[in-house]
Amino acid sequence: MNNHYSMVIQWSEEDNCYLVHLPDFSFQEFHTHGETYEEAAKHGQEVIESLIEWYLEVGKTLPQPRNLTDELQVA
Repeated sequence: MNNHYSMVIQWSEEDNCYLVHLPDFSFQEFHTHGETYEEAAKHGQEVIESLIEWYLEVGKTLPQPRNLTDELQVA
């Protein structure tokens, strides 16, 4: 599925794994994880696809993908 949603993947020493945050679906801080970066990215994509399916099934409007580049610019 082709979508334009972002994911942020970061290493967690405490959890000893990569944690995945989906900023466009910000109802929780982290959405999934993986032992490797690649596994975390795969799980993140699976969660995004599941969330899209769920939003469509229940008739919710999908969130607008955020432009993180604009948010990260330094003034």
